[in-house]
This record gives sequence, C-alpha cells and structure tokens, in this order.
Amino acid sequence: MTALLAKRFVELDKQLQAVQSGVVTLRNAYDGREYEDLDSEVLLNWGAKVKSHFGRLGVEASGQLQMFIEAEKHIGLEPNGSRLKRMRAIFLATKEDFEGGYMVSFRNLVQAEVFGSELEQAEELFGRGYATAAAVIAGVVLETALRDLCSINGIEHGSINKMNDELPKAGVYSANQKKQITSLSAIRNSAAHGKPEEFTKDQVRGMIDDVQRFLVAYF
Repeated sequence: MTALLAKRFVELDKQLQAVQSGVVTLRNAYDGREYEDLDSEVLLNWGAKVKSHFGRLGVEASGQLQMFIEAEKHIGLEPNGSRLKRMRAIFLATKEDFEGGYMVSFRNLVQAEVFGSELEQAEELFGRGYATAAAVIAGVVLETALRDLCSINGIEHGSINKMNDELPKAGVYSANQKKQITSLSAIRNSAAHGKPEEFTKDQVRGMIDDVQRFLVAYF
C-alpha cells in the first residue's frame, strides 16, 4: 500500500511539472504589471487528483487536505499562477512528509504491534507442533489486514474472498498478490474447520512467512 501511495505522489509531481510548463506571463492592461496565468481547467484537473490522493492517506493527511482546499480558492481577482504556487507548496510539503515517514498514525503503530504479537503467537504454536492453530491465527491476521486496507480505500468489508476480489480492482495490490491470498485463505478455512488433512505443515510455515511479507509490503 505504501509503495502504491508513493508511486502516485511521483505521478502527481510529474503532472505538476507539466502544469507549470503551461504557465504564461501576461501584462495587466490597466497598470502594466506582469502576472502569471494558466488554463483553469488544467489546474482544476491536477487539483482534483491531489485532493483525491490526500483523501486516500486518511486522517494523517486531513490537515494537509484542508490546507490544499483553502490554497485552491480564488482570492479576489488573482491569476491562476498565484493559486498554483500555494497549491504546489502544500503538495510538495505533504509529499516530503510522506516520503520521510512522518505520516504514520498512532493507530497504525498500535496495529503493527498487534499484528506482530499475533504472528509471534502463530510462530510459537507452530514451533510446538500446533500447525492448525498457527494457521488459524495467521489467517485472522490476514483477514484483519484486508479489512484495514478496505477501510483505507473506502471498500465495504466482507469475507476474505470478497475483499480479495475488490482490493485488486481498486488497484491496491496486484493480481499475483490476489492469487497468493486466495491460497492462504484456503489454508485458513481448512484449519478453521478442523481439516488438517487438507494442508501440510510446510504450507503453514509458508503461510506465516507470506502473511508477514504482506504486512511489510502494505503496512
């Protein structure tokens, strides 16, 4: 998830450069002073994408989103060049904070600790020979992580399979990741229904590792 958000920042930064290339210097017919202007539609288009992206960042970027909305507003008869400078400043500051890792909420930190603790329990159970119980716990961690990703992206909660269908459609993760989660979900369901004959100990070992990698990649 973090990689996807970072990618979008890079895309919006490149689009900002394209927007800036359209800025032209004009002269006021009344007092002869120069000012910078650009196409309102181009600025509106870029601004809408930035606001949408800030919204995906959640409560951590709520302040920046509000500042961007204020920066986008016209002040009197000012030219669009002035608006762009304000919007650009908020965008770049937010991008810098995100890339510097300063937009991690207390909730995210607590959730990471909970996930880590539960996976440690799965590891402990697996090491003691309780592979089925370990698979159930790893499956709970996976389902909770998917629910969090759905909340972040405005997707309705549901079964693991339903959420695993919707998240790739929203571009949160790839089709390959979806296939892996489908496999992990099958192990989890078999374990939860007391059917250890449907999976192997090695598959549970791999499941715990795969869930850990998923958390690292998207949280």
